[in-house]
Amino acid sequence: MTVFEDFKRRGLIAQCTNLEKVEQALNNSKVTFYIGFDATADSLHVGHFLQLMVIRRMQLAGHMPILLLGTGTTMVGDPTGKTDMRKMLSVEEINKNADLFVQQMGRFVDLTPGKAIVARNGDWLMKLNYIELLRDVGVHFSVNHMLAAECVKSRLERGLTFLEFNYMIMQSYDFYKLNQLYNCTMEFGGDDQWSNILGGIDLTRKMTGKEVYGMTFTLLTTKEGKKMGKTEKGALWLDPAKTSPYEFFQYWRNVSDDDVINCLKLLTFVPIEQIEEMESWKDAQLNKAKEILAYEVTAIVHGKEEADKALSAAKNLFGGSGDSEHMPSTVLDAAIFVDGEASILDILVATKLAPSKGEARRLVQQGGIALDDQKVTDIAAKVKASDLSGKEMILKKGKKVFHKISLS
Repeated sequence: MTVFEDFKRRGLIAQCTNLEKVEQALNNSKVTFYIGFDATADSLHVGHFLQLMVIRRMQLAGHMPILLLGTGTTMVGDPTGKTDMRKMLSVEEINKNADLFVQQMGRFVDLTPGKAIVARNGDWLMKLNYIELLRDVGVHFSVNHMLAAECVKSRLERGLTFLEFNYMIMQSYDFYKLNQLYNCTMEFGGDDQWSNILGGIDLTRKMTGKEVYGMTFTLLTTKEGKKMGKTEKGALWLDPAKTSPYEFFQYWRNVSDDDVINCLKLLTFVPIEQIEEMESWKDAQLNKAKEILAYEVTAIVHGKEEADKALSAAKNLFGGSGDSEHMPSTVLDAAIFVDGEASILDILVATKLAPSKGEARRLVQQGGIALDDQKVTDIAAKVKASDLSGKEMILKKGKKVFHKISLS
């Protein structure tokens, strides 16, 4: 099976500028393509992971990836999917984030010279002369067309800064520059990047006369269209210090029945024929599919050893043995104990099982909290420091979220 056929059967392809020519190129030649990663945080998250899996599939098929670090575009910020302007980062913060990205990317993609190219768009964007940019690049963009782009249109009512309005021009210039430097002929990205990718294709054609192509991939969303990868603690990070391997495993183990097959197709290397057989699975079989999903994705991100630990801990917990060795945990600060007691609401906030006391109160009132297998029904319930002296207790939220607490 070709990589293009694999993309189609997995439902990865969302939009493509010329499906027939792209398929021919991927099947019959070695293609140099790129995907951009803006360095907005100190870790990649699960949205990036899907793109990295695309890169890995392409690399295994013999194509040349360019992993473009947005050290220049991050200075501006992509307005796509945002209701407000991104936080402005310093050059030092952006470069530090980009360095961390490269370290993480090396776990998924072969970055050996000759197998992949790592580039930083700050190398050319930070050197551009404003008047030259307006005359040489800006002349090729229609403001009317830019205003019609979804990534711009969705922000106009709330307000879009001139800074962000230039993002499409900068990303488009990246494609032109990579075409000149590396003969890059394809840009890939999430489907929310379609307008920006079209801008780069159009600019490259106008400035060079060359035909280049773009393809977007399905966004990681639930069946209802809600973006996946968000937890109570924020994004689902690939850095184990920010999202532990156990939490990462549990996220995928707890996806809905409607989403598990799609996630297996998009995020794992489980053979597509095997996944298609799972499409008829029901009830307990779907729980097995979720376990496969959680194990496979955790093994790719954190390694087989951590996946084995997470799987063992999950089986022991749900099997009733109470093994808590690899469970997420919080060492409570003694400051939250007053006269030797701490409120259950304060503990839920401290462990981040609830984002606020109001939410903690709601969880208790609805019967969603248990402590050492005893349901907590009183919002005024207290935990004694003496009960935690030299031991641990297990907080449970709902049926599937476990958290270990101890006292410093």
